[in-house]
Amino acid sequence: MRTYIRFISSLTTALVLGIAQIACAQLPLDPLSKPTQDANPLTNPGLSPGTAFLFQMESRFEQETLQGGGAAFASWFAEDGVTLANGKAPVIGRAAIARSANWRPENYHLSWTPTGGQLSADGQMGYTWGTYQGVSKDAHGKPVITAGRYMTIWKKQSDGTWKVALDASNDGPPAAGDCCRIP
Repeated sequence: MRTYIRFISSLTTALVLGIAQIACAQLPLDPLSKPTQDANPLTNPGLSPGTAFLFQMESRFEQETLQGGGAAFASWFAEDGVTLANGKAPVIGRAAIARSANWRPENYHLSWTPTGGQLSADGQMGYTWGTYQGVSKDAHGKPVITAGRYMTIWKKQSDGTWKVALDASNDGPPAAGDCCRIP
């Protein structure tokens, strides 16, 4: 138990330091990185190159998840990646994420759209946020839809690949006109 608490403490410290690094870089948020509701964020010419790069990764991540289900979803995580889902305990590590994300694409469709993001000045970390939707069927075959907001923290690995360090989500759509505003 002590090892687990030490791990959580270390992970929390690393995440806070990573986010602080991005904040301390004093990069202004790209005002054009927030597309209008009907704009395709991947074709918005006003996106900064870093944000466009993160959005392209999000698109590949989403497409592979739609095609491969939970196994594909889990494959995008770093070995020590974490998921934080609405009201659930953290799932820590790619293997644990793979065990918990055991859905098949024919039974559950998870899709999402990034609406904002930022790449760190050194190009080693970034984050995105946006909205997601999950669609499944109940016992009577009727659609069950969950939707909400998400945030993904990306980290460049030593081999040059990018992996998800943390994926957090909360159910429930934002209030009208409140989507994705930073307080």
